[in-house]
Amino acid sequence: MKRGAKTPKSVEEYFAALSAEQRAVLEKLRRTIQGAAPTATDAISYQMPAFTYEGRGLVSYAAFKDHFSLFPMSLGVMADYESELQPFVSGKGTIRFTADRQLPVALVRKIVRARMEEIDAKKRR
Repeated sequence: MKRGAKTPKSVEEYFAALSAEQRAVLEKLRRTIQGAAPTATDAISYQMPAFTYEGRGLVSYAAFKDHFSLFPMSLGVMADYESELQPFVSGKGTIRFTADRQLPVALVRKIVRARMEEIDAKKRR
């Protein structure tokens, strides 16, 4: 998304503002998340595409000028997968990757499922 662009009202609107390469990378990530969390719902959160699950934020993701980010919305999940995420972590709750070095699909699935389990556990309390 370009700086100064208006806030997207939908994921499709967000994607429409991206370059073809950015769109392709995020569409793949979006499909992976949907596959791991088929009951999750698309949303826009903090001007980025996101998924909600059971009424709570599951994950969000975004394209930037020279990289992409996945935000698991959980420091616990980040800690649980610290060794696998090590090459991609950039800051406390940010997983950063590029078109040339994308996140492994299996790792994205693990993160999404772990977030769902975390949300389910909080609901049971």
